[in-house]
Amino acid sequence: MCHLLKASGCIAVSGGLEVASDRLLALIQKGVTVEGVSEVAYHFSKAGILVHAYLMYGFPTETMQETVDSMEVVRQMFEEGILRSAFWHQFAMTAHSPIGLHPEQFQVKKVNENEGPFANNDIDFIDEKGVNPHLFSKGLKISLYNYMQGAGIDYPLQKWFEYKIPNTSIDKKYIANIIAQQSVAQLKWNAIVYWLQATPTGRLYTKSKKGNTWEMVELNVYIQQENIQFSLNKNNGLWLIELLGKINIHQNERLSLQQIKDDYEQQSFDEDFELFWFNKVMKNLQGKGLVLI
Repeated sequence: MCHLLKASGCIAVSGGLEVASDRLLALIQKGVTVEGVSEVAYHFSKAGILVHAYLMYGFPTETMQETVDSMEVVRQMFEEGILRSAFWHQFAMTAHSPIGLHPEQFQVKKVNENEGPFANNDIDFIDEKGVNPHLFSKGLKISLYNYMQGAGIDYPLQKWFEYKIPNTSIDKKYIANIIAQQSVAQLKWNAIVYWLQATPTGRLYTKSKKGNTWEMVELNVYIQQENIQFSLNKNNGLWLIELLGKINIHQNERLSLQQIKDDYEQQSFDEDFELFWFNKVMKNLQGKGLVLI
């Protein structure tokens, strides 16, 4: 889906990671987890779409440890290249938000709730359990500015503060491990396969090595005025060119991955379909316009 969005002209997305803490995301009823956001950010970034995160600090009951851990999550996202930009906003209670309507559920108290001459939107409140957000404001913003410039990502978090902060409890490979799970190839046989570019052209040629010769096909793929070349053996190459013509996004024919596998196996090729689908050429094509939905 991210590759389709990229092909349609999408160049960037902005999303609310808010407080990068699963406890606080659940309290906000955001409907996402840090892991889920990381997976989405990874797929957008892999497709070439820039990701901007809206971040929040000072949410009621947020502890110093949770703020430090949220900062570490954001640092790792920049380290892994799944965030391109972000901004930390200090939490503000608004009158008609869940916390503004039911502050007792968030363990805070409203203060100075007097009707203004026009509107009564931002409300002062007392949070007796959370950390003073002003302690983190400067450090969060300076560190983030550096991360967006590609600087200081390997610095310890303490570097950004003049006073002692707790060590993060987040594993140093937390985000990297989430991404690793996503990068593991998983075939979804009912997925519909689309080719987003023009049908490649092919040129037959003969390859020789140690006295043996065999026929090959050179595929020429034209993508945004760039000609990219791949080579496959003759039978696989001709079959692939025909397939990409059938599943072109502008054609009416819709083929599932299972249907493509069945057709491939009917050709009696020497190579198993799974080995063919994950070879170097096919992986390159999947980054250039071959998508599964």
